[in-house]
Amino acid sequence: MTDAAKPTRREHDLLGWREIPAEAYWGVHTLRAIENFPITGIPIGTYPDLLGALAAIKRSAAHANMDLGLLDRRRGDAIVAACVEIEAGALRDWFAVDAIQGGAGTSTNMNANEVIANRALELLGKAKGDYRELHPNEHVNMGQSTNDVYPTALRIAAYRGAEALGAAMAVLQEGFSRKATEFRDTLKMGRTQLQDAVPMTLGQEFETYAVMLGEDRQRLDEAAMLMCEINLGATAIGTGIATDPDYAPLACKYLREFTGIPLVTAANLIEATQDCGAFVQLSGAMKRVAVKLSKVCNDLRLLSSGPRAGFGEISLPAVQAGSSIMPGKVNPVIPEVVNQVAFEVIGNDLTVTMAAEAGQLQLNAFEPIIGHAMFKSFARLRAACLVLEEKCVRGIVANADKTLDDVRRSIGLATALNPYVGYERATEIAVEAHRTGRGVAEIALERGYLGADELAEILRPESLTKPHRAKKR
Repeated sequence: MTDAAKPTRREHDLLGWREIPAEAYWGVHTLRAIENFPITGIPIGTYPDLLGALAAIKRSAAHANMDLGLLDRRRGDAIVAACVEIEAGALRDWFAVDAIQGGAGTSTNMNANEVIANRALELLGKAKGDYRELHPNEHVNMGQSTNDVYPTALRIAAYRGAEALGAAMAVLQEGFSRKATEFRDTLKMGRTQLQDAVPMTLGQEFETYAVMLGEDRQRLDEAAMLMCEINLGATAIGTGIATDPDYAPLACKYLREFTGIPLVTAANLIEATQDCGAFVQLSGAMKRVAVKLSKVCNDLRLLSSGPRAGFGEISLPAVQAGSSIMPGKVNPVIPEVVNQVAFEVIGNDLTVTMAAEAGQLQLNAFEPIIGHAMFKSFARLRAACLVLEEKCVRGIVANADKTLDDVRRSIGLATALNPYVGYERATEIAVEAHRTGRGVAEIALERGYLGADELAEILRPESLTKPHRAKKR
């Protein structure tokens, strides 16, 4: 059967009548949006957390309206059953509107209303499109507006995204902690401004990365908690027009129960409907994660550079050939891909910032791009953390002989002599070592500034890599 011959049903909106594929769970409003917004080719069905949030909201609203005697049990129970199926992953392909859309998310809300209504009609033994029995806007959308449904759904989905990202960061953090333990006795030179500084252990270096990730997880968790304040019940602009006075707290109670998220109704719904500051905060936390991850990957690329003509302090696991012309070349492709993820996330944060700033009066019409940008950042960062741990960090090997030889040859050892011989003499030793290529310890011993036993004590790894009590001069 050709497309032209496929059965259809007729639906209408304020613009007129349209033919809808008979099997479609969406309706005329979704059809208009599909036609109007061929922007990214990424439908909202790509984001399961968003769909689950929308369904949970519609389920909560139905329960609240049934409790208030505004929605009959027959229709309400069918709506609830349809929502439960969607929350479990059903009908995902019918959420077809583009992720970037005009209308402040209205097309997303309409898409959800239509899919839920038509599935509920099926459950009632009715045909899709029989809206006299159960209507997308009259019943599924009862007591709601896009302007409170869509922001609430974004907040729930963002909270879920932050949870998943935090879990992936914990995996990477633990990977760095294991390497810190493995490398705790590997002495190396620390560097500032890419110049020799003072000795440290490779374990100390990797423990730093674990600590950085731990701090960023805390910041991410703090920002995610801002997502728990919702404006459900605000309807159009925050005044709660067209709702029962008890609707907002009741709907929030059900939504808190269904999602397991500690949701609360915002104290001022007019403010909550127009303010996107919480999204800016959470996006900023992700940008911070991206910046730190990229810095760590820069370090890994430097420390593994070589293998003969670079730093060569560590070896990254070889995961693929590095060149189509240079035999044997292996590149740090995993850190490189994480760097690129960071660049995208930083760009996404600017998108969120500009969209939040562009809000006018009682509504921000640009929340679709906020959600799209944030969902991309959550997904990319989560994947990057897991890939970095599995494909790179887990297999890093320390080149301990190389790092120890660098320490012995470095003029940075002169700093360790400073408390014992003074800054002037330590400078003399450093200059002489740099000029001649000789070792710092050799020159200090030769000039009689320190004895052999004293030098051996000063240059022990334990003395070089942590605070050490010096004898008074």
